[in-house]
Amino acid sequence: MEHTVHLSLGSNLGNRAEHLRTALRHLEKCGEVSAVSSFYATEPVENIAQPDFLNCAARLLTVLEPRELLRNILTIERNMGRDRTLEAQAKGPRIIDIDILLYDDLILNAPELHLPHPAMQFRRFVLAPMAEIAAGICHPVLKQNMKEMLNALGDSGGSAKVFHND
Repeated sequence: MEHTVHLSLGSNLGNRAEHLRTALRHLEKCGEVSAVSSFYATEPVENIAQPDFLNCAARLLTVLEPRELLRNILTIERNMGRDRTLEAQAKGPRIIDIDILLYDDLILNAPELHLPHPAMQFRRFVLAPMAEIAAGICHPVLKQNMKEMLNALGDSGGSAKVFHND
């Protein structure tokens, strides 16, 4: 059975746009990347003493189950140079960060994976790209769509401006 998954991707080290493009190519091994938002230049939210990020959202059509998809994503991150073992860098600079935001309408609270992503409704760098590719998709817990959640942020949730790579 094919599942519709929405992902958030971010990078704030090196050639950020190229890292996002590389990660999207690697995600094709997990299924079909059927939509990708614009890239958004965003300021760091929690640990602000680091470079700005580029973020995007992607829709992935996959037959992989949630935990198998997560294992594949962690392998992509590791192969691209991300080291998740450094706890001090958990919210720090990274070559690539890929988060599963939504997996169909699944609600899952497991130690290794929470669906929907527990903080997505607070992050403009997630909601702005999601509203671009999936404005009407409804959060299965909050029962609001991406556009409504983005509008509800008002002035909070950080910045997100479309990035023009010349």
